[in-house]
Amino acid sequence: MKTERLFDQDAYRTDFDARVVSCEPVAERAWEIVLDRTAFYPEGGGQWSDTGTLEPEGAPAGASKPFVIHAEDRDGVIVHRTDAPIPAGTRVHGQILWDRRFDMMQQHTGEHILSGLICRSFHCDNVGFHIGRDVVTLDFNRGLSDADVQRMENAANRVIRENLPVEIRLYRPEELEGLQYRSKKPIPGDVRIVNIPGADTCACCGTHVAATGQVGILTVVSRMNYKGGVRIAIRCGERARTWLVTVRDDYQGACRLLSIQEALCTEVERLLGERDALKAQTVLLASRLFDQTAAAERDKPVRVAVAEDMTGAGLTHAAGRLGTGAVYALALLPRPEGGWQFALTGAADVRPAAKALCERFGGKGGGRPEMAQGMLLSGEPEAFRALLEGLVP
Repeated sequence: MKTERLFDQDAYRTDFDARVVSCEPVAERAWEIVLDRTAFYPEGGGQWSDTGTLEPEGAPAGASKPFVIHAEDRDGVIVHRTDAPIPAGTRVHGQILWDRRFDMMQQHTGEHILSGLICRSFHCDNVGFHIGRDVVTLDFNRGLSDADVQRMENAANRVIRENLPVEIRLYRPEELEGLQYRSKKPIPGDVRIVNIPGADTCACCGTHVAATGQVGILTVVSRMNYKGGVRIAIRCGERARTWLVTVRDDYQGACRLLSIQEALCTEVERLLGERDALKAQTVLLASRLFDQTAAAERDKPVRVAVAEDMTGAGLTHAAGRLGTGAVYALALLPRPEGGWQFALTGAADVRPAAKALCERFGGKGGGRPEMAQGMLLSGEPEAFRALLEGLVP
């Protein structure tokens, strides 16, 4: 016997009475309960299931109520997973968690509005939809620019402000002829259609608000290229408001730290320019300092010098300058976590010497005959020098 789906009749219904048809244990402290009727929406179509409680008839006042952790549809039979059993035949009073349900209604309706507008405007298909814990993701099978997405976000919020009715109706197969609606796959039999005038007409089994104004606001969080198309992440309603408050607080906090009133991006660009200039100056000074250190090694067959505040690329150039005329030249860069990054060059194939360093002091490296690079996990410069001097023919 299929379960009567009360949420299809009224998405705003939060409680109901029903009878337990069956109750089966499925895991430790987990049971699957089937009711003859339910207001618990089962997970599906990209939307989470409802959660809530089932209170057995005649239960003592104050007794804990079995909690519905999850609901799913199995060929028309809705199965409720609970944390406590209820015997078959028991009358129960169900109560869904409204905040979770209304969040799903806002997110799902917002998705319809934006998807419908994008598909109409750009003649593409919505090929993926998922309500996540933080954001809702929408996938489309064509690319969209940031400007395209912003234009569609503005259009979606106009639809929300107009407070248009969200019309839901079950159509028989013969009524569908000539009706243009979105659907990811053919649907046999009767089809439930959600229509938002001027924005979307789509086959859907989810729960939705009664009018677009109840979505509140729709905010695009991100846009990325995805599988030859685009993936857009959005937040609607309270999710959007909470996120915007966080963004506002971060913005104001950053402005206070930088002692500015506005134009944060302009100030950040200026600071990044200063940072890059300082980096370039630091690299130049580090190179000059290394050359002064290397000067003391100039007449030695094995030369070892430490480079401070230098990049990895700069280290190989430093080793090249140090190695002119040397049997071995080892340039070292201290690693923040301990040990050394090294670049080794010399008059002959330096790879055996690099291998000997790594075996003795721990680490790894490799490279070409004329230049080996890697890291050493322990040891000090003079110990490295002693090992290399022992390898000189």
